[in-house]
Amino acid sequence: MSQPKTTNAELEKLKDTDLELEDSAQDIRNRKVVDSHGEDIGHVSALFIDHDERKVRMLEIRAGGFLGLGDRHFLLPVDAITSVTKGEVHVNQSRESIVHSPVYDPTLVETPTQEYWAPYYGYYGLSPYWGSEYMYPHFPITSEEPSRDERSDYNGD
Repeated sequence: MSQPKTTNAELEKLKDTDLELEDSAQDIRNRKVVDSHGEDIGHVSALFIDHDERKVRMLEIRAGGFLGLGDRHFLLPVDAITSVTKGEVHVNQSRESIVHSPVYDPTLVETPTQEYWAPYYGYYGLSPYWGSEYMYPHFPITSEEPSRDERSDYNGD
């Protein structure tokens, strides 16, 4: 039998709920985000979750700025993740693509509805999680430490 589909397309930031993820390995907040070319984009600042299924549906990526000034926030569907290590989240999009994604300002949106998320899925060419053929991604998660070379490249952002 197929899994039941989500009927509630409203997502919530995990930190704003008293919920826990179905799989604690999905909590990738504060990890560095690396694009398809190996370039740093920023870090995962928040996870938007599906309240009913307790699954991550969207990442909020924070990039740039100093002491909160000049920060930019981007949304990326979890389906863009290709792999996760202890310190990094690798995605199948280029930095350029993410930078030019639909505008997101976390101070302007309280509870986004399905209509709010649709442009992000369309922009990245991904099927929305509320679609009838949607299958939750199974990206490889590893708890391995980065290699010595990877650690020396880390700039602490």
